[in-house]
Amino acid sequence: MKFAFLIFKYFPFGGMQRDMLRTAQQLARHGHEVEVFAMSWQGETPPGIRVHLLPQRGWLNYQRYQKFIDAAFAHMRQHPFDYVVGYNRMAGLDAHFAADPCFIERAHKQRNFWYRLLPRFKWFASCEQVIFSAESRTEILMVALTEKPVFQHWYGTQDTRFHYIPPFLSAERFQSQDRTGMRAYLRQAFQFGADDFVYMLTGSGFHMKGLDRAIIALAALPPDILANTRIIAVGQDNPHDFEKLAAKLGVTDHVIISKGRTDIPQLMQGADICIHPARRENTGLVILEGMACGTPMLVTDTCGYAHYVDEANAGIVCHSPYDQAQFNVLFQTMRLNDAAANAEWGKNGWQKAQQLMQENDGSAEAKILIRLARQKKARIAQTA
Repeated sequence: MKFAFLIFKYFPFGGMQRDMLRTAQQLARHGHEVEVFAMSWQGETPPGIRVHLLPQRGWLNYQRYQKFIDAAFAHMRQHPFDYVVGYNRMAGLDAHFAADPCFIERAHKQRNFWYRLLPRFKWFASCEQVIFSAESRTEILMVALTEKPVFQHWYGTQDTRFHYIPPFLSAERFQSQDRTGMRAYLRQAFQFGADDFVYMLTGSGFHMKGLDRAIIALAALPPDILANTRIIAVGQDNPHDFEKLAAKLGVTDHVIISKGRTDIPQLMQGADICIHPARRENTGLVILEGMACGTPMLVTDTCGYAHYVDEANAGIVCHSPYDQAQFNVLFQTMRLNDAAANAEWGKNGWQKAQQLMQENDGSAEAKILIRLARQKKARIAQTA
């Protein structure tokens, strides 16, 4: 069968992007044809998969997105596909990979009334509604079910349209045997002191991931503890606001913000603590990746995968409603914690991650899409 994958932007450091590419490669291994449509593509083009680059111009992001959608579907009308999968929300999809939280829920809970009058809000809301409404036939792939009741609250989405994908962790994300070597590697990479205590935050979209929360907690440390404590944040985002915050709080020398890198597993293995104080996240794959690296975790419970930290006793979960003072205490607690206790958290997380890896070999999403595509083909044949 012939699959079309649509994604606004591909870069090799995003969890959704890695999921998309892995699934495309799995489908190709099963003998299916996969073509990817994207506005932009960073990194190498995978062998055996055709990539259509459709860059667009416009004053606003959502205007460019709509032009991309129009161009992609115009191409597909000329060159039909058996099954169309969208990794961003848009009309015309057979299936949608729901990596992001409910947009309209956030718009009502985290934004004011005036925001909901903007054309941007109306465009994104309409894209979400066309996917999740009870009248839609789009199938929904979920890597965590925490957002399912939220979507159903707003849209009445039928249970049968949700398809759960177990978490996937590739072997390369797992802890190496030389953790001491990885500690030295991280500190040399960013010119930290050999004995510096390092928190690491990973993820694109630093505001949503809570980098400002981490910087505030860092600045609240007692001066003698702060002296050799560092935060390294790695991801695709504009660092300006966070560098400005660090300067305002007097911790500029203690915060490093880096663009996405290919050595994330090695850096995670070298960190003392992995932090993910996200405001809201459907999954938070970096939580499982940090656990797989044997690193203790400090996360917020508004991430879909945060419960694995609790289940495994792999660190600390900061519970809602979020309170910065509470997070500051937890941040300092992990900084002052006994090294043996931190090592136990890391070991527990690594064991849980091993278990999860055995439950999904990376092919679950491809198998679901093949099944759904065959069901669509059978429906068409019955009505022909």
